[in-house]
Amino acid sequence: MNHWYLIQFKPNSHRLAERNLNRQGFETFLPMQRITRKRATRFVSDLKPLFPGYMFVSVDTEQAPWRKINSTIGVSRLVSFEDKPKPLPQQLVSELMLRCDAFGTILPPKCLNAGDSVELRTGPFANFVATVDAIEPQQRIWVLIDFMGQQTRMQVSTDQLQLAK
Repeated sequence: MNHWYLIQFKPNSHRLAERNLNRQGFETFLPMQRITRKRATRFVSDLKPLFPGYMFVSVDTEQAPWRKINSTIGVSRLVSFEDKPKPLPQQLVSELMLRCDAFGTILPPKCLNAGDSVELRTGPFANFVATVDAIEPQQRIWVLIDFMGQQTRMQVSTDQLQLAK
């Protein structure tokens, strides 16, 4: 039976590690999130791993030689305790997968209500916290954002929002 384990990949090597693990027959899962940051005078949107430096790999420890994961190009190590990998709770990984699209990108929350506190994920107001004012059809949401001492109402789509922590 396959279990999910956590691996640490080398800096900026998540694509390389994922490709090499898949070539060896291991199933991988790397949840990604869209990050907007300012580069020079413009805003750039990139996909970054949700858990920087780590990804999930599915292994049947009874049949597959799990030790070869440590020697995979791009992989730093399989996270283990007392020289044996510790499986992750199946529910944790499956719930993370349900929150992602087919490419592993985290999807925005499906249910937002007026009054919810949300964080803008993309655009010039990325990382600003706002309050949901109204929800209209076709994924349009009006939020109130505190900007320069005033509350400003602006329209955003659900893929630009995540629930504030």
